[in-house]
Amino acid sequence: MSDPIISVRDLRKVYHVGDVDVHALRGVNLEVGRGEFLSIVGHSGSGKSTLFNIIGGLTPPSAGKIVIDGKDLRAMSESDRTHLRKESIGFVFQKYNLLPTLTAHDNIALARSMAGKSLDTDEDFQQVLTLLGIAHRLQHKPRALSGGEQQRVAIARAVVNHPAILLADEPTGNLDTENSERVLSLLRDLNDRLGQTIIMITHNPEAAAYGHRVARMKDGTILPD
Repeated sequence: MSDPIISVRDLRKVYHVGDVDVHALRGVNLEVGRGEFLSIVGHSGSGKSTLFNIIGGLTPPSAGKIVIDGKDLRAMSESDRTHLRKESIGFVFQKYNLLPTLTAHDNIALARSMAGKSLDTDEDFQQVLTLLGIAHRLQHKPRALSGGEQQRVAIARAVVNHPAILLADEPTGNLDTENSERVLSLLRDLNDRLGQTIIMITHNPEAAAYGHRVARMKDGTILPD
């Protein structure tokens, strides 16, 4: 792979639970190309969520090397990792995590203001709004939005600062079939039209098929193709 944006080498993670060592990752090797849409699939306990959290800089590995957009995560301070997450990584979660007292617009604007930028003057964001189909719902609070609309707002919030990488953890887990297909199509459009690098964690093979490539995990390792 000529231009990997993510490179993982012999990644290991051990959790200490009382006197027991739980090996969540057992020597994971992975490269993700810039602009790739990668789906990672596996049953509960396969290690996919641990890998997601380590790639996102949310959890430190026990051993191994991980390079994100040219930066070695293990060599960085916690403040530098926080800055990397803010500048280079967007997160989409199964439970949306929208602030219930804010409108959709203000939920998105909050993420934009944390980067020191204005939302309403962002022409690229207007393109995202059109792509996601939520421009007409911006003045509604989360409780007035459907599950699919809330997830689209969460996606808009994740990409508003144009991160190099979008990490999506079971983004359709709370959605019905129709809304799941719409959200997955939107992720693929973000990848196709904006060149967004996407890593999506899912247990659903049909959802995984929306990616360019599927990595399958079992017992803390990535299975060979």
